[in-house]
Amino acid sequence: MSEHGWNPSDPEGRGRAAAGEPGDTVWRLRSRGCWQEAAELLRPAAENDPAVALARAELLIEQCLFTASQWTQAEQALRLAEALAEGTEQRATAACARGFLAYLASVLGSRDRLDEAQAALGRTSALLPPDAPGRPLLDFRRGLVAENLLRDRGAAWIAYRRAHEGAGERGDELLRSYTWRHLAALALSRGEHSNAREGFDASLRLREQLGFTVGVAPALAALAEVSEPAEAARLRAEAARLVHALGGVPVWLARQLGRAPGPPPDGRVTRETRGTIS
Repeated sequence: MSEHGWNPSDPEGRGRAAAGEPGDTVWRLRSRGCWQEAAELLRPAAENDPAVALARAELLIEQCLFTASQWTQAEQALRLAEALAEGTEQRATAACARGFLAYLASVLGSRDRLDEAQAALGRTSALLPPDAPGRPLLDFRRGLVAENLLRDRGAAWIAYRRAHEGAGERGDELLRSYTWRHLAALALSRGEHSNAREGFDASLRLREQLGFTVGVAPALAALAEVSEPAEAARLRAEAARLVHALGGVPVWLARQLGRAPGPPPDGRVTRETRGTIS
């Protein structure tokens, strides 16, 4: 499983949630920010299949990340996935999703759910053996909590490095596009411009190769932070055009680029969310 539910480079099929599901179509919709349509495709099987229910919950949680809205729908999907989960691995996956949703709600939503996020991710860690496939994603999400809620950059860097190495070993290029960007952002905070540019460039390249269109604009904006003025202006303009084409998502980037009048009615987008949410 990748950063938000599927691994698009999986040899079994791009974005495939479970055997027999329309994984290619789901991935194409998801990558273009059409989470509602993708979730609807998974709805029938998600009613009874715990793996599909988990995949659908991750999909709708990702929608919260990019739109800062639709919290209730994501919560309902996750509760179903938690109820259907069978075995240690599925329970761990559901707990990891619970931690991520609580983290997003703390950063973009209406209230602080740090304790819930930490408890859920701690439960995931207790359930997963050290070499479990879900470890890199868990490490990444623990890094997000450390960086954006606990303000502990040292702990975040360690978690991101583990996630980055684990994702590399598993061939999860989508997750690596996230870890590259966060490691680069931490490098930039230390004044390491060369390392930061390398990471931001790698993140953008991976997202373009994977066709993860909805994630390209944040990667462009990040790269602009370490580019010369003329190139930075070009990158930001390209990011703004892409955000506009996708209907104003991610909402937090749209605000930074002057493409959105305000946050969604059921979420908050503050200055603290600048470019490092996920």
